[in-house]
Amino acid sequence: MELRQLRYFARVVELGSMGRAAQDLGVVTSALSQQLSRLEGELGTRLLQRSAAGARATDAGLAFYRQAQLALRHADDAVQAARQARLSGHVSVGLAPSTSAVLALPFMAAMRERYPEVRLRLVESLSGNLAAMLDARRIDVAVLFEAAPARRWRVLPLAVERLFLIGLRDLPAMRALLERPRVRMARLAEVPLVLPSFSHGLRAIVDAAFARLQIQPRIVLEVDGLAVLMDAVRAGIGATVQPGAATARLPQDAVARIELSDRDARRPNLLASLAEDELSPAALAARVVLRDVAAECVAAGHWPGATLDPT
Repeated sequence: MELRQLRYFARVVELGSMGRAAQDLGVVTSALSQQLSRLEGELGTRLLQRSAAGARATDAGLAFYRQAQLALRHADDAVQAARQARLSGHVSVGLAPSTSAVLALPFMAAMRERYPEVRLRLVESLSGNLAAMLDARRIDVAVLFEAAPARRWRVLPLAVERLFLIGLRDLPAMRALLERPRVRMARLAEVPLVLPSFSHGLRAIVDAAFARLQIQPRIVLEVDGLAVLMDAVRAGIGATVQPGAATARLPQDAVARIELSDRDARRPNLLASLAEDELSPAALAARVVLRDVAAECVAAGHWPGATLDPT
């Protein structure tokens, strides 16, 4: 018997419908039905009377429901107690500037709420620098855009960001493209671009996409700092190709943002950390919190152009 089965059963009883319960729980009806059938088989009794009108608890089901509610409350209390335990220690977490613009404040707030005794050190730097710091054990956890497989890290998929063409609305090259919400990178051949240098992971993604199209982009300026790069874009020097998070710290409507529709115009975000046996309890907790915060930001629409990585 699993807690998941108890939750499924309780929700069906409360809603009186397998379909509504499945929708509420975020599972398909067939999977819900299968789990409840297994539960009934294990108990050796019928818990639900199913009909075209819905599902209602049998006498045995009502008796089981009362005890299941109690068990679920105890389980929830146990989870809450574990989360609120006064975990202490320190943890160092690295975020790239664009990622930091979206995740840093909600992550810091969540850590203070869940683990007030943990001392957090947040490092903002380029993804390549963060990888080197992680390799040198100078930070415990980082959000990276690529990870070398030979390194002894724990790497989890976090999110995938769509890339955008970002620039002033009155930039001539932008005006010609603003009629559509999405454009292909092939149409950027004549757009003056402000991009990071070759040492930046995003530049590698952009260059590879242009190379596949056999296009030589018109790069007018290279800037490795996100803040200065976006200042150059706002000054009208050129447009840039960046994830939507690059605009998170700008005033609303300061620049226009056009999604690039090419399949490879994407940037993966990976949650990387030291190996499990090297992580302190504080670092393990921070990794969980960071993943939770990322999911919440995506769900709330606070991370422009990002979707959770399903893998």
